[in-house]
Amino acid sequence: MKLQNELTIAKEAVRQASVLCASVQSSLGSVVQLDKADKSPVTVADYGAQALVLNILAAAFPEDPAVGEEDAGELRDPENAPLLSSIIEQVQKVDSSLERNRILDSIDRGCHTGGPSGRFWTLDPIDGTKGFLRGDQYAVALALIIDGEVVLGVLGCSNLTVDSDVSNPQVGTILYAVKGQGAYR
Repeated sequence: MKLQNELTIAKEAVRQASVLCASVQSSLGSVVQLDKADKSPVTVADYGAQALVLNILAAAFPEDPAVGEEDAGELRDPENAPLLSSIIEQVQKVDSSLERNRILDSIDRGCHTGGPSGRFWTLDPIDGTKGFLRGDQYAVALALIIDGEVVLGVLGCSNLTVDSDVSNPQVGTILYAVKGQGAYR
């Protein structure tokens, strides 16, 4: 099981989502968010990251469903127009070709329920939203699951320092693994 094409596409999708998240986090004072029914926050970055990742996956693997954390239902409510406008603005900074309906449709591609058989992607657009809101650590987390087994995983860690030279640290990294092939950054 090589999965080289899947890995290349997944890394690019996570990279783009990480760029969006870092941009949103750098302007935290103006982050627009909603609270879910369980009272957990969902931000412009959650929606934007999911839109970017699932759009890229849909283009590369149109038959692959995805399990995402968000859906665009509330974004279609005119009351949430300011949030949707912010999401569109942030997504278009990364991919200017994406327009409103494609962004909403991409977010909604994450409606698959998963299961023990078949092939699907699973995405947590911001694993650690509360850490994200504090300006702390979080990850864009993407995995490919085949017949109930995680076979590929990619983490985008925008705030993770990977350089031990603290006078000039490199901040941000992508970590990835493929079953039977090791883990890398």
